[in-house]
Amino acid sequence: MNAMPQQARYRAIWISDTHLGTRGCKADYLLDFLKHTESEFLYLVGDIVDGWRLKKSWYCPQSHNDVVQKLLRKARKGTKVVYIPGNHDEVMRDYANMVFGGVQLVRDAIHETVDGRKFWVTHGDQFDTIVKHSKSLALLGDFGYRSALALNLWFNTVRRLLGYPYWSLSAWLKFKVKNAVSYIGRFEEVVAAEAQRRKVDGVICGHIHHAEIRKIGDVTYCNDGDWVESCTALVEHKDGQLEILRWLDVRQLSPVPRRRPQVALAH
Repeated sequence: MNAMPQQARYRAIWISDTHLGTRGCKADYLLDFLKHTESEFLYLVGDIVDGWRLKKSWYCPQSHNDVVQKLLRKARKGTKVVYIPGNHDEVMRDYANMVFGGVQLVRDAIHETVDGRKFWVTHGDQFDTIVKHSKSLALLGDFGYRSALALNLWFNTVRRLLGYPYWSLSAWLKFKVKNAVSYIGRFEEVVAAEAQRRKVDGVICGHIHHAEIRKIGDVTYCNDGDWVESCTALVEHKDGQLEILRWLDVRQLSPVPRRRPQVALAH
């Protein structure tokens, strides 16, 4: 199979839930992704920086700073970078409609694909009733999630020593829990219903760390995933086709790409 080009070009890219400032962030993989992709539009769909964790303890290794600098460099070179804050970087919502270093901050956005479809872009936390109505419960859930990520880190350290590739134990555990699977399905349906109410063709969000493209009624629901477990992004090709890139599969953890990503869904 043909190798992916060294510099893949797309019309638009969406990433979210990078959680810079936490040990779970896969900053090295994210930086590799940013180096090997270019786009006219780059949407940062929330939880880019984890303000919840940074309030408790400062953690900012060089790789995390390199990601920030790479994003700013893309903005300087002409990429339209749009930052839509989430619940973990909600402080940035106070600066909506302002521009910093060429990066535009907005609460949400409308993206029109090259084939004329309109997508509402939002982080999605406003549809999470736990986050919206009970901050203490959300923080407790955050503690449990971080514990799973810590276990995931040690698990993959052992796998790497044994010569095995990265595999997300935390994601596997999450999708084995019946309540979590039920919540994800309900979240997707509620977000899609709001998109339909807004009379758009689709919605692009993050928040639940589960990359997917699927039709819900007349709405195309898209979630770009995350960069603490799955290392995924949503991209729009030059013809308007949307696709989820699973970067660990694309790169096979190798300095040289070995195979192209799988197409998730056409129109």
